[in-house]
Amino acid sequence: MSASYPLVRNCRAFSTRFGVSRSPSRPGSSPSSASSRLISSCIVLFYISAFGGTAAAQTADALYADRANLASARRAADLWTAELASNPRAFDAAWKLARADYWLGGHAPEPERRPVLENGIAAGRKAVALEPNKPEGHFWIGANMGALAESFGLRAGLKYRGSIKEELETVIRLNPLFQQGSGYRALGRWYYKVPGLFGGSNKLSEQNLRAALKINPNSTASHYYLAELLLDEGRKAESRAELQAVLDAPLDPFWGPEDQDFKAKARSLLVRVKPAP
Repeated sequence: MSASYPLVRNCRAFSTRFGVSRSPSRPGSSPSSASSRLISSCIVLFYISAFGGTAAAQTADALYADRANLASARRAADLWTAELASNPRAFDAAWKLARADYWLGGHAPEPERRPVLENGIAAGRKAVALEPNKPEGHFWIGANMGALAESFGLRAGLKYRGSIKEELETVIRLNPLFQQGSGYRALGRWYYKVPGLFGGSNKLSEQNLRAALKINPNSTASHYYLAELLLDEGRKAESRAELQAVLDAPLDPFWGPEDQDFKAKARSLLVRVKPAP
């Protein structure tokens, strides 16, 4: 990511910061994303009926723990989809499906990503409809919307901008400590990504990212996002320190795959911000 974004953003910058250099496939253009999920879920319904929802949920959790293997992540999503089909009031299945879709939306082949993220938004909304006063559904709605906004250009950015902020502010209101300060971290990222014309602010981004780090000082995501912001502002020494913090942080027992992703990004970015010899 370029570090030369202006502090005062405009509509042109909005498309730059939310867009990508390549043109993704149209929604639904991949027959493997929605239709194969449906077919797999029908098959899995038999598994749930035969062996019980609790066993299926435990299996899905174990598969998701192995999400670095994309096939495991897909299988977990299929199980949660099937559980929701058999029990529309399965709150945990709804938000966990939204979480799995967020992961798949960042790691699956490009043509699959948009429909998977859109499905994650729908799953998150089901969770919110079931338990509006719990943060899980709100957070994963915002996360999937954010991934769409960041990856699919100006139109997606404009479409989801306000909703993302509302969902993340709801998470913080309901539980500021949720997922080790993830609400603050994601809101900080929102303030960084959105142009100033539409409410973005590097100052508010930094405040929220540092709030997240107070809750979890070892968050690789928060350190990495703060490093990008600091680099954007020309604060290279501080940026280097944050990137080193990413590399030094221990792997979280649950978020290990995400930690590995951010460590790889930090190693790549650190090359650009090394001090001159």
